[in-house]
Amino acid sequence: MNKSIRFLSLTTIVFVAVLFTNTISQSNEPQIKNVAESYEIKAVKIPSYMELAGERVPLERADIKERMDRELLVNTYWQSNGLLLIKRANKFFPIIEPLLEKYGLPDDFKYLCVAESALINIPSSKGAAGYWHFMPATGREYGLEVNRNVDERYNLEKSTRVAAEYLKKAKEKLGSWTLAAAAYNAGNGRISQRMKQQQVDDYYDLLLNTETGRYVFRILALKEVMSNPKKYGFVYDQDDLYTHPTTYDVKLDTAITNIANFAKHYGITYKDLKLVNPWLRETKLNNKSRKEYTIKIPIH
Repeated sequence: MNKSIRFLSLTTIVFVAVLFTNTISQSNEPQIKNVAESYEIKAVKIPSYMELAGERVPLERADIKERMDRELLVNTYWQSNGLLLIKRANKFFPIIEPLLEKYGLPDDFKYLCVAESALINIPSSKGAAGYWHFMPATGREYGLEVNRNVDERYNLEKSTRVAAEYLKKAKEKLGSWTLAAAAYNAGNGRISQRMKQQQVDDYYDLLLNTETGRYVFRILALKEVMSNPKKYGFVYDQDDLYTHPTTYDVKLDTAITNIANFAKHYGITYKDLKLVNPWLRETKLNNKSRKEYTIKIPIH
């Protein structure tokens, strides 16, 4: 019996030794790529200095560096989305930038607009709409007309003014542009409450929910990648970028009973007119109050 046990034990040891040797041998063999030989995914080097609206990011802190790394990786290697953002920025930044300057908001906040809507007019699942993604109540609170017929959240010029007013008030209340950006996502009340609960006054010291915790870092990553596209591997020609059509303004204080007929009068199509006036939400403009509206007419 003892001999049998010793034999089995010896056999087991030999088997394990052979298996271990084979494993080591295999691990030392060069691995064959399962993708093209030239394909590599490289770690992104985090810049030594980053800021939002002049406020430095404390990248020397391990958790801050890790969170920044995550957003840089996402926005570098989601290549199709990144290139689309760069193309759209060429179309909309020339409109947004002078408006931010006019309303006294740091230029960096154009990247908040990108983070909110990706520069496309698709409402969020929660009902936020327009390039700056306002909820209906917030839009109305700041003087925008929001109803089924007219929704000025989709008016880039007017909604940029509202964004500037909101962010400047948030900065005045919370103390920094970084906290104002976080409040744009979570609301002034919630950020104030978290600051009081956690007894801190800096965004980078706050423990927030995942969405708001990532929000400022996403804006920073968008700024870094879109400001230095070639540094992050985005290659394109100038004529690959999107451009906004040239338009002129027509002011009116009457109703439009049929927008297709109105467009035809100016030698354009219904689609042409609606694309540059997305705030017109129906096939007509009611205007019972005789409010003066500015309609953009594209020049072909």
